[in-house]
Amino acid sequence: MITDVLKGQRADYIEIRCEESQATSIVYRGERLEEISRALNSGGNVRALVQGSWGFVSFNRLDGLREKVALAVEEAKLASREPFVLFPTKPVVDTVTPQLKRDATAVPLATKKELLEGYNDIMLSSPKIQSTRINYRDVKRRITFANSEGSYIEQHKTDLAGRLTAIAREDNEVQQAGISLGSNGEFSAVEGLHEKAGEVARRAAALLSAPQVKGREYTVILDPILAGVFAHEAFGHLSESDHVYQNENLRQIMVLGKRFGGKHLNIIDDPTMVDLRGSYAYDDEGTPTNKTYLVREGILEGRLHSRETAAKMGERATGNARAINYLFPPIVRMSNTWIEAGAVSFEDMIGDIEEGVYVKDWYGGTTSLEMFTFSAGEAYMIRRGKLAELLRPVVLTGNVFNTLHNIDAIGDDLDMNQGGGCGKGGQYPLPVSDGSPHIRIRHCVVGGR
Repeated sequence: MITDVLKGQRADYIEIRCEESQATSIVYRGERLEEISRALNSGGNVRALVQGSWGFVSFNRLDGLREKVALAVEEAKLASREPFVLFPTKPVVDTVTPQLKRDATAVPLATKKELLEGYNDIMLSSPKIQSTRINYRDVKRRITFANSEGSYIEQHKTDLAGRLTAIAREDNEVQQAGISLGSNGEFSAVEGLHEKAGEVARRAAALLSAPQVKGREYTVILDPILAGVFAHEAFGHLSESDHVYQNENLRQIMVLGKRFGGKHLNIIDDPTMVDLRGSYAYDDEGTPTNKTYLVREGILEGRLHSRETAAKMGERATGNARAINYLFPPIVRMSNTWIEAGAVSFEDMIGDIEEGVYVKDWYGGTTSLEMFTFSAGEAYMIRRGKLAELLRPVVLTGNVFNTLHNIDAIGDDLDMNQGGGCGKGGQYPLPVSDGSPHIRIRHCVVGGR
């Protein structure tokens, strides 16, 4: 029992996390099957806290575990920081197992290959498609956690992620379109996408002759996928308390009780939601999860915490300490982050826009404190309250806090996006979900790419 090696150590706190995983990867580049693999992996880590300093040791073999614990304790003693006491949590003994209708990790490799090859053939057969990219990965993990406070938790987690991309070319012009896929391990997320594969190819080809938007401020409507990415990237990361604690400028901006938008704006992070990629019962410190309102009725109400940041900032631990695998210590991360649904229909939202832009899906983007730049995967002009012509890819840019205040309508059609993954501190891609209803933003800067 791994709990035995926690006894008799001179440390304020110790935890051990052991992990076994099974992963499948399939990658196509054009007609070429670039990778098809199934890998098994195992390992673990020890984290020890002594007088405010952490020691961390990762390993691939369980033998000599007592010596590894002692090494983590000695590492912690070498550093010198201001002592603190972790936010208190009750010891937990529990086992958590997902309930899946069709576990992707149990589907034969040949079945997965045949399905993806079919999508690839559909995209490649479309006119003007020069190449394609398909990435698929599923993973099953068993994680055992124990700490010196008496917790012993075993969690079984599954995850699936992928993307289909079609690349069109005509003369010297190249454009691409794609869709991201993901689930908590349900294989149905990647089944029955033949029509969508064809649509991706047709959209990539159509972009070759699409006009470029005239760069300026517009009234913009974001679809649930891009609005969810906005909530995650532009605001969610600012709500991760390690960022706030370490950055004096951010502490002065992210003051609890400060208004960031209208009363219709609510932003939430909740790992307790059922059947989403970012869902889990306990974080990687063994803390039970909670629903956290980051913004409630336009007011900054909460932020995301580990036990350490909660203790240092005098707030409660939220169960958001996560590590991508056993090679890394847990850091503060989002889970399922979304803008809560409002009461406005899409027809009413678009109806009074004389000239604007409708943007869908995500293509990429960057954030730097309060400034953001996002590329939309799909965009259309809005003219006299109706959707008009397809546009070349567009870029949205601005100040996140001004943009939040400029959200003047929130739709009634909440949808969660499970494609993609989150990166932070060298840990990528962490399974997360984000979402939103359609939202309307006044005075948003739009530029072509």
